[in-house]
Amino acid sequence: MSYSVSPIGFVRSCFKEKFAIPRQPHLAPAARGVLELVAPFNNGDAVQGLEQVSHVWLLFLFHQALEEQPRLKVRPPRLGGNQSVGVFSTRATHRPNGIGQSVVRLDKVEDGRLWLSGIDLLDGTPVLDIKPYVPYADSVPDAVNGIAASAPELIEVTWQPAALLQAQQHAQRLGEALVELIEQCLAQDPRPAYQQPTPERRYGARLWDVDVQWHYPKPGSICVLAVVPSVE
Repeated sequence: MSYSVSPIGFVRSCFKEKFAIPRQPHLAPAARGVLELVAPFNNGDAVQGLEQVSHVWLLFLFHQALEEQPRLKVRPPRLGGNQSVGVFSTRATHRPNGIGQSVVRLDKVEDGRLWLSGIDLLDGTPVLDIKPYVPYADSVPDAVNGIAASAPELIEVTWQPAALLQAQQHAQRLGEALVELIEQCLAQDPRPAYQQPTPERRYGARLWDVDVQWHYPKPGSICVLAVVPSVE
């Protein structure tokens, strides 16, 4: 038996590519986006009452990681990308039905749109459902996860002075906390864990409409080199 589902909306996100997206929600509180609902859910009736809710669960599709052949085992980044475990013991993007879930902060509801922060969603992500976060039921103080027992260890983020000035100028133009967003994302070290880059190697990612470039001047440290407008 098969079932079909249709998106109830799409996310317009600060993350324009998969690289450097936090691997869990809330690891970058400055990461923001808007969920734009589609008809018939965008007329206000479907979200009535959400103004009383601070956080929501989003069920969505990993639309750039859908696969015809399901994987039984995956190699999660949390384990260094070189250890295989069962797909259902991870939150890896390579899932049998391509479904993900995130709990995110709901900042505002207006005109068929939900303003969100602390997101880990790629721009254009199709959302399948919205559910309110219920603190007494959804928070389990004594829960255990031996694979991901604690938040990832952060690394130092420094700036070239010119890059920091560029980020501040773009932040003012965008009306977004761009400096904080860059630092929060890069502090989690988005590169694959098995890579040991030389100081000469540059990395880059697109946030909002700018390209952020950085390198690793020494182990455990990132230096932001430039924040420049993206070239389409």
